[in-house]
Amino acid sequence: MADILFTRVNVLDCTGDDPFQGEVLVRDNRIATVARAGQSLPRDGVKVVDGRGKCTIMPGLIESHAHLSINNTDSLMAIGMIPPEENTLIAMRNARFYLDCGITSCISAAAAKPRLDVVIRNAIEAGEIAGPRLLAASPWLTVTGGLGDMRTLHMPHLSAMAIVMDGPEEFRKGVRELIREGVDIIKLVISGDTFVPHAPSESTVMSEAEVAAAAEVVHAHGKRLSAHARSADAVKLCVKYGIKVIYHANFLDDEAIDMLEANKDWLFVSPNIGFTATAAYEGQDYFTEEQVQKLGFRDELESAAIGLKELRRRGVRILGGGDYGFGLTPHGNNARDLDHLIRYCDFSPMEALLTMTRDGGAAMDLPNELGQIREGFLADLLLIEGNPLDDTNILLDREKLVVVMKNGEMHKSLA
Repeated sequence: MADILFTRVNVLDCTGDDPFQGEVLVRDNRIATVARAGQSLPRDGVKVVDGRGKCTIMPGLIESHAHLSINNTDSLMAIGMIPPEENTLIAMRNARFYLDCGITSCISAAAAKPRLDVVIRNAIEAGEIAGPRLLAASPWLTVTGGLGDMRTLHMPHLSAMAIVMDGPEEFRKGVRELIREGVDIIKLVISGDTFVPHAPSESTVMSEAEVAAAAEVVHAHGKRLSAHARSADAVKLCVKYGIKVIYHANFLDDEAIDMLEANKDWLFVSPNIGFTATAAYEGQDYFTEEQVQKLGFRDELESAAIGLKELRRRGVRILGGGDYGFGLTPHGNNARDLDHLIRYCDFSPMEALLTMTRDGGAAMDLPNELGQIREGFLADLLLIEGNPLDDTNILLDREKLVVVMKNGEMHKSLA
């Protein structure tokens, strides 16, 4: 494979430093050289991609809360009803689409079926299908009455991309089975949620004994945990039991914030405020004003923003993206979360971009290989017509996304 040289580009390296004019040389699947303006790299035997001084090169986007196996649905029940064969095809199509959108890595936040992420991850790694590098997750592991438990006494077998378990022994057995099947991540549903009338977001539905049992097995096998944790008490359980990626964290109290700060060297908060922000102010086709008020979307967004501003101030790493694939927040709009962080949480454009690049690389357990343009790093790169620091929403315009490279290979290139 010939070396590839990106020349006359604005280099947004996502280290946190200001962009600069320069060149980037890719050799095999790595970034070989990064040169600043005035340093001209050799052209012999090299494929040259000319940014004409108008394009920005940056790392590929890293989605921290992916649901590749859902299909822009409005119904959790409908997800559970899709047969696994059709669901696999949905996940395969979405994996390719994510690469089309410049998302080159994903941390899954739950699969719709137990082995769906595993199959897609393996096929991507084998080069059989196109898609982002993927950490494969289990379905939601929930409890009776928790998010995803759609059963009723007269219809006792229904669920929505969730496996219902109760008590430490059921969690131990279920987690062992899923690890046996090949998942990278066990996803727990520790708190309630906006759409569960009997278990709202500020409630904590999973017991400490259940969380502890799952964590015991996961850590013993060298795997990792993530959790749906909207309530303060759920977040505290996440910290106590070594849950690496904490989703939502909308209703933090002072103790939870202190715990997150004290453990910021190993954990990440992925707030996923896109659905809440969109429902609060743009969801007229889905929710009436009365429903918006009743479900408390604006209050939840305000609470999340207060907590995120404080976490940012204290240096807790925040991850962008999340919970896309629903009717209100369809796949491909993932980078909208960058604007939400700027608009509602006072992030600068650079701080927002780092949530889906540098800090995403660390959350993928590749802090020295992924999410930045640095020599020796993996060549996951985007060439964009324009500058995302001027408007992060440019990342939503696939016509402006002129090159997508993953692992040194062109997924999309200049004509």
